Amino acid sequence: MSKSNNFVFKFLKIVAWVIFVGLCIEAGGLIVNFVFSLYKPEFVQNLYQKLDLSEMYERSKWAFFSMYSFILVIAILKAVLFYVVVILVSKIDLSKPFNSFVSRQISQISYYTFSIGILSYIARQSAKNLQHHGYVIDNLDQFWADSQAFILMAAVIYVIATIFSEGVEMQKENDLTV
Repeated sequence: MSKSNNFVFKFLKIVAWVIFVGLCIEAGGLIVNFVFSLYKPEFVQNLYQKLDLSEMYERSKWAFFSMYSFILVIAILKAVLFYVVVILVSKIDLSKPFNSFVSRQISQISYYTFSIGILSYIARQSAKNLQHHGYVIDNLDQFWADSQAFILMAAVIYVIATIFSEGVEMQKENDLTV
């Protein structure tokens, strides 16, 4: 591998770690917001992202818990997705990238990405339904605005995972014939 490719790969590894840490902080902040919104709702406007759903909580606990569950699950899935990416970029052997570990990791990335996309889409549709019933959901759109992008990205990653799976099979056959 050339020096420039090695530098780019190390840079991508650092970027993956930074994104992973950022997503963990976001998920942790949202969990803290959730706990505070249940026990000390008056502090919510001072917490992370000022996600104040106290009006929704007062009107309907079901709506509050469903929306917050979507937010938490999506945030945690994003952190887990980048954990898998970090594991992949940390353990990949670029001299022999076609192995079963890489193929499995890329498949997992596509599944997590698809799950995030589908859950985001369901959450967005549920929020629109709540909006028709008079709930204010303007501050929630940031959590699932990119659902279609995740679904499309999952399809692309799945194609890459399939190519890697075939590459692993071809490499195994090639190793047996030599």
